[in-house]
This record gives sequence, structure tokens and C-alpha cells, in this order.
Amino acid sequence: MSTLLSHSLRTGLTLTLLLPLAGSRLAATESVVLPAPPPVQGAQPDPQVIAQFGLLNNTGLQSYIDNKGMQMGRISDRPADVKGFTIVDSPIINAFATPDGHVYFTRGIMAHFNNEAQFSGVLGHEIGHITARHGQKQQTRSTIANGALLLGSILSRRVASIAEPASQVVGLGLLKYGRDDENESDKLGVKYSSKIGYDPASMADFFLTLQRTEQSSGAATVPTFLSSHPNSADRYTNVKKLAQQAEQQAGRQLAVNRDQYLRMIEGLPYGDNPREGYVENSVFYHPDLKFQFPVPQGWKSQNSPSQFQMAEPNGKAVIILLPAGNKSLDETAQALVQQLKLQNPQATRTTINNFPAIAIQGDQVGQNQSGQQGITASSLSYVIQDGQTLYALVGLCGPGTLNTYGGAFQNVAQGFRRLTDANKLNRQPEKVRIKTAKAGQTLAQALAANGIPAKRYEELAILNGMKTTDKMTAGMLFKVVGK
Repeated sequence: MSTLLSHSLRTGLTLTLLLPLAGSRLAATESVVLPAPPPVQGAQPDPQVIAQFGLLNNTGLQSYIDNKGMQMGRISDRPADVKGFTIVDSPIINAFATPDGHVYFTRGIMAHFNNEAQFSGVLGHEIGHITARHGQKQQTRSTIANGALLLGSILSRRVASIAEPASQVVGLGLLKYGRDDENESDKLGVKYSSKIGYDPASMADFFLTLQRTEQSSGAATVPTFLSSHPNSADRYTNVKKLAQQAEQQAGRQLAVNRDQYLRMIEGLPYGDNPREGYVENSVFYHPDLKFQFPVPQGWKSQNSPSQFQMAEPNGKAVIILLPAGNKSLDETAQALVQQLKLQNPQATRTTINNFPAIAIQGDQVGQNQSGQQGITASSLSYVIQDGQTLYALVGLCGPGTLNTYGGAFQNVAQGFRRLTDANKLNRQPEKVRIKTAKAGQTLAQALAANGIPAKRYEELAILNGMKTTDKMTAGMLFKVVGK
């Protein structure tokens, strides 16, 4: 093999090989993960956040949060600390503020708001974290998963330790706040949203939507608003009381603006975007990149713009697919060996379903949990060439366990093939659609009239912030989802 390192892998793998499982997809437009840029201060979003979640292409909605954010920033306690606002292209329900003064909303949370007042309350809450300087007080080397590598919860300590370089590089300071910080931000959220004319009681109502979402999905497997903003039994009641006081002080009816908000989110993508990769029946399909491969039965998986990850359910092995640039197969394989720090690697040229490939086996050497140099993981990895594009399919497991997990690594790699099934290739994302109710319809009846299957009634009820039995008035707007 050539000794020339691929620059893209040399810099990129250190940053993102084992980033937390967050976001929604491996983007077709991604090629090689770039080295970590310097921290961004000011109005521009942090490139590391965008690399993790993706940027939503919706100029109207982005303009809306810019205008509302700047309006609220100006009346906040520290206007100079509030820098910018961005909607990221992720289906998870989350909003967060970084210590540099930037506020991020996911499209998932934007889809779940049911009026402008709910959005304003959460916006005020996040700006409250900035103006109270909670992030700066707590800032440590953390990860986009709000201070806890998700890998740490689904991988063994031994394998998860490989993620340490990534967590040190990212350092975005998205921390899980304590109850005191949350209560202070709730107060500031009520204060700021009412100051710009919105009813802050809607923020409390949105907590109920968040709780229903988590209850319906069971244990959260991706970062959500409540995982980084811990809830408490009395939080809803406290915010309602604060909101009543704020409205009395305002001396007027504060705005909710339900219809205006719903019309604004018409057409917003909902859920995962299958164009950028999806799992179905234990197979990962990528329509835009036109490949597929199996996911080991029962393994957890997550997709993001920079990688696709699969993890053994007891946390003892992981497989990661990464874009690996367009250097030669030998150069890329050599770069992968050096980045994984493999001891005495064995590399073998092969062909996988007409794709040229190199299989690499070896033990990863590094500092173990005792602080001594030693073998930290065993690896069976592949570099696969698809035309001018290369992919690194990295399999890692605990030292000496390759006999147990090597078969799974090999099966995934050997199942990498061209995607030709038209049904899989033509999948389109669902979008939020705004419909009008008839007088006396229950939400369930309205959903049925719009072709929503019964098994999704509760999901859509949560999306609408309603119960399936709630009756609607003539002309009332509500959300459905469809192609």
C-alpha cells in the first residue's frame, strides 16, 4: 500500500468516527468529514452542529425565527449575548442554546409547535439559558448529545472509550441543565415571550406535548428537549402561575396566533427523510447514494449527515459507515489503518458485489481505562469503492472478541450492494399538511377523513396537541402528514 495518507481520513476520522448517535441521516451531499473548524462566535451557526444535524433549507421559516429571535434578544437582559438562530434538519424534538449565544431549533420541534406562543415560550427559555450564562458556567468538554455520549449508553466502556477524542474535539458545551437553571430559564422564558406580546402559558402547554411524545416512544434513544432540559412534576404548574402573573402585568390579552403558525409550517418535512437513508426490515437503504446493506438483527442504529452507526444491543460492538473521499483505494485503506491505530494490520484486496474493496483486520492500540498502553479494541473494517467515491465500513469490538462479532462485521460488508429496487429508490419524505375541520368532527374523525390510518391517530393527536376525542369547530385548522 501507498504510505501517503488521505488527508480527509487523517483529519476527519478523529473528529467524527464515533460521534454520538444523533441527527437523522447520512447526507448524500456529504463526501469527506472536514477537520474541526475553530469555534464560531456570533450570528453564524457552528459548523460542527450543522455537520451533526444538517441545515434546514426553508428560507421563510428561517427568516421567521431570525426576526422573532432578534426581537426577543433586544428586550432580553443581555442583548449583546444573544447572537443568532438556526433551524437544523433533524426530526428529533429539541431546542438548545450554545455558550457562544446561538439558539438552535430542530425541524422536529417546529413541527410539534401548534402556535406562535409555544414557539415564543421555548425561544425565550433558550435565550434565558444564554442571558443567565448557564452554558458558560457549566461549559466543559462535552458533545452534541448534551454532555453524554449516546455511545456510552449502548456500547461497553471499552468500546465507548474510543469516542474520547471525538468528545474532546467537539466541545460544544451543550450540557444537561440542573433544576435551578431550568427554573430560572422558565422564568426568563415567560418574561421574554410576554414582553414581545405572546401568551407564555403556551410554553407550559407544550411541556405536555413533550411528555406525551416521550411516553409514547418509551425510553428516548436520541437527544430530545426533555433529556437536555430535565422536567419536574411541578414545572407545568409553576410556568402556568408565572404566565398568569405576566398577563396581569401586561394588562391585555396576549397573542397565541395558532392559525398563522400552522399555515407557516405547511410542507415542513416530518420524521426521517428516506432520501437520505432509512432502515427497513433490518436493511439500510440509501436512495440518493443508491446502495444498501444489512443491519444485524436486533442491533440499534442511527443515521446522521456524517455517518451511519449500528451497535450491538448489549454495547459490545459497533459498525460505522463513513464517506471516505475520492483518493485511491490503497491510500484510503492506509489512512484508515493509521487513524484506527491498528497493530500489525492484515489487509486483503477483495471484491464485494462488483465493488473493489480492501478488508483490514487488526487490534487497536491505545491507552486503556487503567491509563496504560494496550489493546483497546479489535477491528475488522472495509474500504469499499463505488466509482469515484469510497466508503469506510468500520467494525469495532472489545479486545479478543472478534471471533464473536467478526461474522456480523463480515456479513454487513458482504451485503453492501447496489440499490436497484424502484420501490426503495423512490421513497419520499412525509410532510406536514394543514387541513380544515368540519363542524362537530372529532380529531379522530378528521384524521380518518384525510386517509390517516388508525394506528397513527395517537401520533397525530400529539402532533396537534390534542386528544383523538377532542371536537373541532368548523374551519378549525389541524395537521396531518403525508407525501
